[in-house]
Amino acid sequence: MTMPSNQIAPLLNFEMLYLIGLGLGDAKDITVKGLEVVRRCSRVYLEAYTSVLTVGKEALEEFYGRKLILADREEVEQEADNILKDADISDVAFLVVGDPLGATTHSDLILRATKLGIPYRVIHNASIMNAVGCCGLQLVNCSIINQCFYFSQLYKFGETVSIVFWTDTWRPESFFDKVKKNRQSGLHTLCLLDIKIKEQSLENLIKGRKIYDPPRYMSVNQAAQQLLEVVQNQRIRGEDPAITEETLCVGLARVGAEDQKIAAGTLQQMCTVDLGGPLHSLIITGGSLHPLEIEMLNLFSIPENSSESQSVDGLRT
Repeated sequence: MTMPSNQIAPLLNFEMLYLIGLGLGDAKDITVKGLEVVRRCSRVYLEAYTSVLTVGKEALEEFYGRKLILADREEVEQEADNILKDADISDVAFLVVGDPLGATTHSDLILRATKLGIPYRVIHNASIMNAVGCCGLQLVNCSIINQCFYFSQLYKFGETVSIVFWTDTWRPESFFDKVKKNRQSGLHTLCLLDIKIKEQSLENLIKGRKIYDPPRYMSVNQAAQQLLEVVQNQRIRGEDPAITEETLCVGLARVGAEDQKIAAGTLQQMCTVDLGGPLHSLIITGGSLHPLEIEMLNLFSIPENSSESQSVDGLRT
């Protein structure tokens, strides 16, 4: 029986492609196993377009003791063969902020490697998908009976959605259907906010000029403003929106970093909240909250003024 390449590799110690998660915080969030692999690989690539760490490339190089090769979207999606070159005769590492399989692009890299007969191994790490529990919203439903915890199979987070930067001619609202579906099921919605790194304007793209716009990262308040516009558009069309200005939301910034910030309040309040630099995420709560969730969110309620905070107990969910 022939074994898949990713199973043969650990047994025979073949040279291979490693996809290594870096976690969410800083250079030290890499796992011990991941760091050992990085230090022995012949080439180490740093994926630089689906997410960013709070520290720069230089800080990573200093801690890892290795030079890193930046891999942008064009390099990974159109010139992946450069990354995979000689990975069958020497170890090559591909570093990803968060978990390596958080983006479909990285699965494509695995498929390309497999077609070329190159073994691979994935070294996982924390990502926003599991670290989102830092705000106090439960990842699973739980109850306590006779001092024992019982976890049901109904996860409290529904399908994750992405909110992209709108343009003058492109203002997609299709993601809102998933928010509505989650809300109808009493599930929270994690919204991943847009990142624009090494993007070209339409004019530069048409003229073939290698000129790139400055990086842009969507903030919680920008996402909230777009969500409110979707709500207004649905009302104009005579539809009943899944959320309102008073829906309870949670803003997250730089999760996993030492300066992580969390804010809980209405969608309207999220339009003016300032959580600082990237990366940001937004949670739209769904249905009724567990008492522990309410108690935790009260720790992060948006201040009405400098001296007191508003309780989330009375907010609409």
